[in-house]
Amino acid sequence: MSNIQSKSDRPATAKSWGAFTLVELLVVIAIIAILSSILLPALSRARSRAQASFCGNNTRQLAVAWMIYADDHYGKAPYNLGAGATNSGLNMDVNWVNNVLDWESSNSDNTNAAKMMATGLGPYASRSASLFRCPADDVVSPQQQSVGWSSRVRSYSMNAMIGDAGGFSQGGYNVNNPDYIQFFKVTSIPRPSDIFVFLDEHPDSIDDGYFLNKLEYPKWIDLPASYHDGAAMFSFADGHVESHKWRRSSTKPASIPFGAKLPIKLQSNDLQDFEWIISAMSVERPDSYYHGN
Repeated sequence: MSNIQSKSDRPATAKSWGAFTLVELLVVIAIIAILSSILLPALSRARSRAQASFCGNNTRQLAVAWMIYADDHYGKAPYNLGAGATNSGLNMDVNWVNNVLDWESSNSDNTNAAKMMATGLGPYASRSASLFRCPADDVVSPQQQSVGWSSRVRSYSMNAMIGDAGGFSQGGYNVNNPDYIQFFKVTSIPRPSDIFVFLDEHPDSIDDGYFLNKLEYPKWIDLPASYHDGAAMFSFADGHVESHKWRRSSTKPASIPFGAKLPIKLQSNDLQDFEWIISAMSVERPDSYYHGN
């Protein structure tokens, strides 16, 4: 008799190890879902912390470049021009940063990193365009996205009360805040650890790099960013960096084009964040009207 077994005589073991039952598949899917719910938020938080760390380093490096520039210019801070302040014969090419951002795809300032590096602080920042953009800032308009843009080139602005503001400060003070000191020189800042130089600005108000709010009027003209879990990064005149978390919802509108709806008029019970910014922008002039009355 032949020892060869027919196919029908062999033990039917293949099905016992070659496939999952429906119950086993459902268990595996449930485990994956549970692990995802645990891990994804942790990964998101880790990514957010890493972005905040990079952003803090960027603002620190910009502050270093600001100091080196001042050393090369007899203590004078870089020009800090608002787009409307060029009526004194200056143009944006002398500014600390020479671009004006918007939501249009036709404006090359939004993406021209080479131009941004050519003047102002660019040469003092190792001509590294990455220092001028927060890694969390990937906000572009639908029009800009449609032509393939993933981000604009700059996320940071300078405190309007620091530097020569062109036509806004020809009289030795800033016409936007006449009762407060305009710091033309680094050495003129009385408490460098209390006055900020750079911050990451909300994408809807970041245009000319000149972060302005009028210190006697409670409304947001320019708005700080809130990319980092509702906080913005600041570098101060002494070189240190802080993350400041905003308390009021009015300070944290969505980081989307036209999301801020500026200016934002503030009520008396909504001034906490605004007053913190104001206190870190400048100090009253000794001869100001408000100081003497």
